Amino acid sequence: MEKKKIAFIGTGVMGSSIVKHLLSEGYLVAINTRTKEKAEALIDAGAVWADRVGEAVKEAELIFTMVGYPADVESIYFGEEGIFANSQEGQIVVDMTTSSPALAKRIAQQASKLNMSSIDAPVSGGDIGAKNGTLSIMCGGEEQTFNEISHVLSIFGKQIIYQGAAGAGQHTKMCNQIAISTNMIGVCEALAYAEHAGLNPEIVLSSISSGAAGSWSLSNLAPRILKDDFEPGFYMKHFLKDMNIALTEAATMNLTLPGLQLAQEMYGQLIQKGFGEKGTQALYKSYK
Repeated sequence: MEKKKIAFIGTGVMGSSIVKHLLSEGYLVAINTRTKEKAEALIDAGAVWADRVGEAVKEAELIFTMVGYPADVESIYFGEEGIFANSQEGQIVVDMTTSSPALAKRIAQQASKLNMSSIDAPVSGGDIGAKNGTLSIMCGGEEQTFNEISHVLSIFGKQIIYQGAAGAGQHTKMCNQIAISTNMIGVCEALAYAEHAGLNPEIVLSSISSGAAGSWSLSNLAPRILKDDFEPGFYMKHFLKDMNIALTEAATMNLTLPGLQLAQEMYGQLIQKGFGEKGTQALYKSYK
């Protein structure tokens, strides 16, 4: 099978690892990200730098985007120098940003008008999953398009599931973030309780992480907390963005989510204190 030419817009904490996996499989990857200096390692590894989004996507058959906020997604797709202004018929766009389901539907509608295809494909697994190529990828869009690109997604994803029409991937990611938000409160409170009870938190963790309390956050982020490692596998500021999207969507469905509201409040307070660039596990700072 001939390998598609790929463009990748947004090579941050997770995007850079994904691009490395694509390069290792022999794909030609053109990249564009906000700060070129941060992409030097990818360029050295064989990625082709493009000064503008339009330049990166012009020759690509498959276009990935993975940026910070819905406003960034909108600009990259709908801006004067963006993807749609420089599109070619037959191109496939795949937005891996955790973004608004409504925006995913708009992208799909515009792609269809231009005889392109679109998949919303947010991921879960953080920096560890991206590095190991074991991300969970939640996909919305036309099933035929999903089937066409699933072999590419499998290069950096382990669990790749088609969720339904455009926007369904983003809705599924909201479910993921809702579950994580309250789980992180439980992880932090368990460690705080262990410390105040005079227990050895590492020994406690070895007991509870393999039992009924087990979770990805408990196994992967709690050890970082115990090492005072609050560097981002996923930025706290982006997590708050996701919670805001989920609460907005829930409001349109007349659904009240008090656990999510509590997590949003707690993370918001920490961001106001300057922790926005730290990882989600920095919620533990609320208990110190």
